[in-house]
Amino acid sequence: METDVTKVCHEDCATPPAGRRVAGEDPVKREQILDGAKRVFMEQGFDAASMNDITRAAGVSKGTIYVYFENKEDLFAELIQRERYRITESARHALDADVSVREALRSFGILFATHLTSEYTIKAMRMVISVNQRMPNLACTFLSATPMNPVSVLKGYLERQVAKGTLVIDDPELAARQFLELATVGFFKYRLFGTMDAPPPQSEIERVVDGGIRVFLAAYDGHGARA
Repeated sequence: METDVTKVCHEDCATPPAGRRVAGEDPVKREQILDGAKRVFMEQGFDAASMNDITRAAGVSKGTIYVYFENKEDLFAELIQRERYRITESARHALDADVSVREALRSFGILFATHLTSEYTIKAMRMVISVNQRMPNLACTFLSATPMNPVSVLKGYLERQVAKGTLVIDDPELAARQFLELATVGFFKYRLFGTMDAPPPQSEIERVVDGGIRVFLAAYDGHGARA
């Protein structure tokens, strides 16, 4: 049986000294590496990028980068998660504001459409598509319906509005997906396949989102959302 002294020693070894972090758990260093990786992936693409390139861009040693990430696939997957978390948090704040449904959907829709058609997002999606055959889990990470996902966040908002009687929706997840499509119609596919070289102007994004809201509320308004 383990003695009390041995138990204490084991606990001491398992716990890092105060003020020091376990290797691979420094959030500042992790962000530094991810920022460097983002620059490299955006400049070179996924296949051409190497861990050596990312090491140089991040300003860390090769030994350090492998403490945090197993390989560039692991790094790219976490970069996707980080960026999705950021946009989802912004979207959540837009929907949490004390405004009408129309105003909340407008803020959310403009933010989502702007992000989805941005140069970074389009390049990232093209990279995911290019490696999908040999790395299918990467696409699953990109599209997974986790709580930190714009669809999930919008679905939660719509469910709250249904509970208030503001909207009448049988399937909030389907409605959330429909709204995201309406907010980006005419933009996303053109950007993804290169027939639209640059992100659409803000005025055009606003025009499309406003039109999408009219269609959405025509289907789901509970007599209190159009005001």
